[in-house]
Amino acid sequence: MIKRKARGLWAGAVLALTMMGCQPAPQPGGEERGAEVAAPIEWKLVTSWPKNFPGLGMAPERFAEMVTQMSAGRLSITVFGAGDLVPAFEVFDAVSQGTAEMGHSAAYYWKGKAPAAQLFASIPFGMNAQQMNGWLNYGGGMALWREVYAPFGIVPLAGGNTGVQMGGWFNKEIHSLEDLKGLKMRLPGLGGEVLARLGGVPVTLPGRELFTALQTGAIDATEWVGPYNDLAFGLHKAAKYYYYPGWHEPGTTLEFLVNEAALDALPDDLRAIVETAAQAVNQDMLDEYTSRNIVALDALINEHGIELRAWPDAVLQQLQQTTEQVMAEEAAKDPALAKVWEHYRQFQQGVGRYHSISEDAYSRLMQPE
Repeated sequence: MIKRKARGLWAGAVLALTMMGCQPAPQPGGEERGAEVAAPIEWKLVTSWPKNFPGLGMAPERFAEMVTQMSAGRLSITVFGAGDLVPAFEVFDAVSQGTAEMGHSAAYYWKGKAPAAQLFASIPFGMNAQQMNGWLNYGGGMALWREVYAPFGIVPLAGGNTGVQMGGWFNKEIHSLEDLKGLKMRLPGLGGEVLARLGGVPVTLPGRELFTALQTGAIDATEWVGPYNDLAFGLHKAAKYYYYPGWHEPGTTLEFLVNEAALDALPDDLRAIVETAAQAVNQDMLDEYTSRNIVALDALINEHGIELRAWPDAVLQQLQQTTEQVMAEEAAKDPALAKVWEHYRQFQQGVGRYHSISEDAYSRLMQPE
């Protein structure tokens, strides 16, 4: 009996030792490194939007939360609103210089640094959100975007899309081109250049300053995004007429800017998490705007009595003709912009042909009589 018990104990010990031998060998970076593993990598993310602002401002917050969850806390990102760490229009420099590892903004703000950057945000009479995503992700646009930002040590990632924006808020009706002359309007990027060619005065202001500027008469008109954001800013309290469509921003892509050195220093799995979270947020923003704009527009019309106005056809035709002139001149001045513009235009023409018999044809079919 004793011998059988001893043999049983010996067999159990052998089994335990065998199982221990089957365990994977400790790997570099495992628990044996102790505190080094436990300490998360901490990044700062600066934005051009007010902290937690609906849509634009929530995208980086959701991104940071997603990265924390997917990395089990190994990568922690703190989000700073416009002006909290750097001013709204200094996000690009902050990421380039390493003051912050990431930023969230819109590429047309950096036309003074890289004129071609504007084409990765939105072009007047350009592609919509679905078309932009197709170009960036499968049409070669992202490779060009990274090429434009490479000299600045920045890696861009698509970081949301607003969809077709509204045409803006005005304190007077627009009947003809004469109504645009001398008009001071907050209108960034290439849209602002088009307005200037037609006698208007484009002004660049961060979002948090728009209401006061419009209310005090510092500007005569402004565009921001669409009903969801415009209602939150209270722009209906400072202007009466709400124009559509947003010819200047038909599908505005927002961006995550990532410091290249910081991104390269990440392990492969954390880098993949950053890229995957950005891709998820890019789609999430478009989904949110599509839903929220419906409710917000109804509120603006039915509760606040704003007057919805369509741009006159003759004005839109002139705006489009002027856009073509501006793009030709901008391309002639900058080889990088010319390269991106040619690529962009070819894709737009191709997707336009296809959508004319698919998306556009279906939209026409479903229009109420």
